Amino acid sequence: MKLYNRLSLLLSRFNKYPGHHLKAYLINIGLLESILITSLLITGLTVGIRKMQWLQLLELATFDKMVRLQPDFSGSDVPQEPRLLVVEITESDIQKQNRFPISDLTLAKVLQKLQQAQPRVIGLDLYRNVPQPPGHNLLVKELQASNIITIIELKDIDQEGVSPIPGIPPERIGFNDLLLDADGVIRRNLLYAKMDYRIYYSFAVRLVLKYLQKDDNSLQVTESGLNFGENVFPRLYANSGGYVNIDNRGRQVLISWNSSSISSRRVSLTQVLEGKVNPDWIKGKIVLIGTSAPSKKDLYFTPHSAVLSGAPKIPGVFVHAQLVRQLLSTTIDKQPLFWFWDEWVEVLWIYAWALVGGIIASRFRHPFSLLLSVTLALGILFGICFALFLQAGWIPLIPPALVLMLTTASIIAYQQLYYTLHDLTSNLPNRELFLKRLQWLITDTNLIGNRRFAVMFLDIDRFKLINESFGHHVGDKLLIEVTYRLKSCIGSKKNVARVGGDEFAILLDKISDSNEAIAIADKLQKVMSLPFKNNSQEIFTSVSIGIAFNQPELDHQAADLLRDAHTAMYRAKDLGKARHQIFASGMHTQVIKRLQIEVELRNALKNHEFYLNYQPIISLETEKIIGFEALVRWQHPERGFISPGEFIPVAEETGLIIPLGRWIFRQACQQLYVWQTQFPTNPPLMMSINLSGQELNQPDLVESIEDTLITTGVKEDSIKLEITETVAMQDVETAISILLRLRDLNLRLSIDDFGTGYSSLSYLHRFPINTLKVDRSFVNRMGETDEDAAIVRTIITLSHTLGMDVVAEGIETEAQKEQLYGLGCEYGQGYLFSPPLDTQKATQLLLLQQFESQEI
Repeated sequence: MKLYNRLSLLLSRFNKYPGHHLKAYLINIGLLESILITSLLITGLTVGIRKMQWLQLLELATFDKMVRLQPDFSGSDVPQEPRLLVVEITESDIQKQNRFPISDLTLAKVLQKLQQAQPRVIGLDLYRNVPQPPGHNLLVKELQASNIITIIELKDIDQEGVSPIPGIPPERIGFNDLLLDADGVIRRNLLYAKMDYRIYYSFAVRLVLKYLQKDDNSLQVTESGLNFGENVFPRLYANSGGYVNIDNRGRQVLISWNSSSISSRRVSLTQVLEGKVNPDWIKGKIVLIGTSAPSKKDLYFTPHSAVLSGAPKIPGVFVHAQLVRQLLSTTIDKQPLFWFWDEWVEVLWIYAWALVGGIIASRFRHPFSLLLSVTLALGILFGICFALFLQAGWIPLIPPALVLMLTTASIIAYQQLYYTLHDLTSNLPNRELFLKRLQWLITDTNLIGNRRFAVMFLDIDRFKLINESFGHHVGDKLLIEVTYRLKSCIGSKKNVARVGGDEFAILLDKISDSNEAIAIADKLQKVMSLPFKNNSQEIFTSVSIGIAFNQPELDHQAADLLRDAHTAMYRAKDLGKARHQIFASGMHTQVIKRLQIEVELRNALKNHEFYLNYQPIISLETEKIIGFEALVRWQHPERGFISPGEFIPVAEETGLIIPLGRWIFRQACQQLYVWQTQFPTNPPLMMSINLSGQELNQPDLVESIEDTLITTGVKEDSIKLEITETVAMQDVETAISILLRLRDLNLRLSIDDFGTGYSSLSYLHRFPINTLKVDRSFVNRMGETDEDAAIVRTIITLSHTLGMDVVAEGIETEAQKEQLYGLGCEYGQGYLFSPPLDTQKATQLLLLQQFESQEI
């Protein structure tokens, strides 16, 4: 019931909130619930894929594989079916007769020779509805014998059919019962059909009826199959075993292919005509007459012959012999036919293996143990399926194997996400997840309005002393106990997070007023003042709490609110600990500071307070400077250096980024022209210039850039414009249109900070991009985690596949440089080579490079 409620809530949230609400809910799912839900979803997906017949060929291939793995008794000296003799018309027989079809006279003589040995039944696996003179009257006479069964081809949508030989009664006529699957292999046998209100039985059924001296009354057609006296032939349904939506008209059964070779005694037509056949092989037996000559193309694939080399197909007469053998084994020897599970049982079977995959993913972390466990599980799965197959049971193998692997991979991925966003000691959300939830709540509040919430920041007083005095294991136990008390007070696990060593954050949503938050803070103070038990020893501590309320009139960010609550918590500590403090002035100060920066930005543009620094871009192969990235700096006359991270966001919000961006572009182009003139290289030095989202949306952007290029005299292909991944994805179609116009100017284009935004790979190939820049965050962590190294490798491979080159940012060590070069990255920039330089120092660096080149 709990799982059902979870799924219902998941679907309702997806329908109502297709955005961050669904993300929030998915993150809140616990590991056990994730296994149950993921297993169910993947099972449903796999069953759906199976219904679309996408897995059927694989299922049929595994059926064939298990057929070939069965014990093969074909090497015995005694034929598998002593009740059956096949008279085959070979290529040699056709050459001796000098014709095919063979004449009616020759066939009549064969029948006479065989009848002398008193067979119980003769099956003529040849279409003879058209006379083949001479000897037609003699053949008709011989065919009047009551023990001869002839064959016809039923009419179908795709073929005309073959009519019976005139004068033969219906009880001695059987239809060709060979059914081909989608891959051209015979696995099914059609026993019964009804067309135009007439009942037909297969060629093999007619032969066995005559052999057992039974008539049609001994057969009973039911909804579930075909009853043959006491024997029941279960019906093959449209979705039985590995089949999906097959044509199951009539009554069909699966063929038991338990031998890789012809399982019946065989003689040639010439041997019969020359009297060289032992009469005991014929007397009381079923004799089949048919062609085995490859030139006549009456050949078929079976689960065995489909993989044999040389002559991969089996003649139709021997396929019919196999069908007769199976019917005899079932009716006389009581050998079982194939059985199948109901569809609902198969779904449960598939779901069970999805759960196995989830359990494996949750129990094993080491890649080798994980791989070994999955391999062992797949082996057990195959063993169960094969063991049942040996008992004539065909159950799904591919779908459970698929869900096992998919669920394992999905749970591993979810675990990675879960442990990335949760603290392992307390199992609480960590700072990153808390900020995400807080930001989602802020977004909702901006949309809905009139919603109050508060952020609490808690710090355990004297925790460092306790940790050092009693040991880290006691400190961990204390953290776990604090977690338990917090959750018991707040009443919902999702509102509590551990955001630092001894720091916790609480999100109080939908509070009526500040008094409600204060009451909760008082309750927490009281609960946390109770002693903690460490064996027989009591440990006393308290918490300092900072509280920050949202203010709808202000543009909050999650980190700002958490910072304000953190500031209030430190104020509480300063006032003596074991108390709470409400943040009051932080947001107001932030607004004043922003307005001040906006005013000073406008003055800075007028007073020429901005200047450019240039960070070299290096060829990782030659370690030579191939260009620079232009970076704007602000030297305030009173406040000194102001970080770009402080004024660039304000410039973008106020629109001042437009005139600032044009100034940057013009200055960078002028400097590049000077350097290209002073330091001619092949190819020429290039300049990377950042383009903001607002600049990209300016209607006169292309014209402005073109005018600047003409004015400064810089070659267009020496300029590379960089846009961030997030900017590119804000309005994909518009961005592509503008970028195409810029490419028409012969400018080079680059996506900056690739991998950090929310881009879609389906759009990447549409952008007219020359370069992808790997974000410094991935480069910095390459040596720390395999995941980041894999991301960098993927970005480089993707870039090269799309015909782009790669620049890696933030290279700080030789190891990073060597690793990037080994992955095929062409260019890099970072403090390993040089920090951003002013014009003079950058020129000196180029002079040094020129001097070193001349020395070489």
